[in-house]
Amino acid sequence: MSRPMLLVFLLLILIITSQFEWRQQLVVDVDSNPGISQKQHQISKREETIKEKIILVQEKNIRRLNELVRHLQEQLHQCRGNNGTVNGTVSSLAERILELEREQILED
Repeated sequence: MSRPMLLVFLLLILIITSQFEWRQQLVVDVDSNPGISQKQHQISKREETIKEKIILVQEKNIRRLNELVRHLQEQLHQCRGNNGTVNGTVSSLAERILELEREQILED
């Protein structure tokens, strides 16, 4: 064989083998993508579950705090009643207004 023919032959072999390797890498990449997306889906699902749990705990804490506020308001009302205010009519109206305002704030 002449040298140019030998070089052309080696070049063809090199091109064919490199094409085969590239195709293999592409197939491996395509096969690994579903696994990666499935893992990402599982991770996002876990994150969503954790966020939901956090929200539920926060809602529970808010309810408990609202109950404590209500209880403290009742105690405050009892203390004011026990102290005997001057001008009972005016003070009782003012207390009632304050109580209604507090209830509206709590409802909001």
